[in-house]
Amino acid sequence: MTATPVPAKKSGGIRDLGRMFGGSNSGLRQFGILGALVLIILIFQVLTGGKTLEPGNVINIVRANTYVLILAIGMVMVIVAGHIDLSVGAVAAFSNIVTVTILKAIDSNWTVTGGGEVTKGVLMSILAIVIAVAIGAVVGAWQGYWVAYVGVPAFIVTLAGMLIFRGLNQFVGHSTPQTVPNYLGYIGGGYIPDFPPYLPFSNGTVLLGLIAAIAVIWNELRLRRRQRSMGAEMAPQWVSIVKIVLLVLVIAYATYLFGTGRPGTSFPIPGIILGILVLVYSFVTNNTVTGRHIYSVGGNWHAAELSGVNIRRTNFFVMMNMSVLAALAGVVFVSRSLATGPGDGTGWELDAIAAVFIGGAAVSGGIGTVIGSIIGGLVIAVLNNGLQLMSVSSDQVQIIKGLVLLIAVALDVVSKRSGGRSLISRFRRPGADLAAGPADRPDVPPAGNSAEASSRPKSTVPNP
Repeated sequence: MTATPVPAKKSGGIRDLGRMFGGSNSGLRQFGILGALVLIILIFQVLTGGKTLEPGNVINIVRANTYVLILAIGMVMVIVAGHIDLSVGAVAAFSNIVTVTILKAIDSNWTVTGGGEVTKGVLMSILAIVIAVAIGAVVGAWQGYWVAYVGVPAFIVTLAGMLIFRGLNQFVGHSTPQTVPNYLGYIGGGYIPDFPPYLPFSNGTVLLGLIAAIAVIWNELRLRRRQRSMGAEMAPQWVSIVKIVLLVLVIAYATYLFGTGRPGTSFPIPGIILGILVLVYSFVTNNTVTGRHIYSVGGNWHAAELSGVNIRRTNFFVMMNMSVLAALAGVVFVSRSLATGPGDGTGWELDAIAAVFIGGAAVSGGIGTVIGSIIGGLVIAVLNNGLQLMSVSSDQVQIIKGLVLLIAVALDVVSKRSGGRSLISRFRRPGADLAAGPADRPDVPPAGNSAEASSRPKSTVPNP
């Protein structure tokens, strides 16, 4: 029996542009989401008379929505693993009140003179992050234990956690708002500092833009060099050139917007924190064993268990990691508002979940990316900001956001119903999916037809 040869992929024209984003279904899905984000920005730019892309407004979008984007990074890993976390807002609120209480106790017993205020502010800011992350780790370990080792569904565990930690927030803080020391304001409200020679624009932001542009060029060259050394199929050179030019132009325009705001502003510090987290978690999900295990558990937990994946450890990690990022998001939020209270974190879980699903994650798990979730979060951020600039009432804003989420998920579900392909893959040439290999994840249903067979008790507590 002779194997039927797979026809070689044709090259040239618009077909090669899909390979700019990796050529996979997930890459093309991100391309569609990014296009939707650009379209929304352009629409609001017209409807608001050019206010959307004013430097001050763009800076405000980043500062006001960083905490949601941080939550989306953790939530996408939870959803890819096949779970959901409803407690992130309550965990952030509980972490906030405990952190502020500890900092106030230390602050009242720490007196400085002369120029020691700056040193004290830096040390207390670092301490705030350390305390919050430690609290998030403890809370995450608590919830991860119930999910991974007891086998209670994450929906129930985090629903209980939402009630427990919301109550603890009110208990510790006596259900009253509390002010936050001013030195914490730099974490959530600070900007990249300038340095001599001082120019009409932020030279710190320009330096950051140059570093980002060089990183884009270096990463693309490194990718092509690695593909060449491995003998892998490479995108045409013109595709790489177009990709580099487009990304550098976007970086240059963003640098202009952030660097030409009102005096004293530049690229926000929360944006730096978010950028570092995106780089770290993109590497973890794409290039580490832990990342592959997360996708394998969410994509086909039966196969993952048979392949030797430690499912309990993977589930424990994603739940614990989510609480750590929730606590960090809480610090960023509190340091910007300089106040904390019983209302902190209300509805945060809904925004994070919406960002992940709008960003292309699958409801059934196994599919989703950090970059896609960030783009989904930016869609919500620009939508909120644009509607506010147009003086749309808050009730109408909620309705519109709900419709956007519903449509985004419905399009993916409906498009997969007949052939299992994403909506974007339907616009590709016939046979492209077969030539490209398997889809994002295997679609193998659990054995048996009972409700117990399609649940996950054995995946969370596998036989030793």
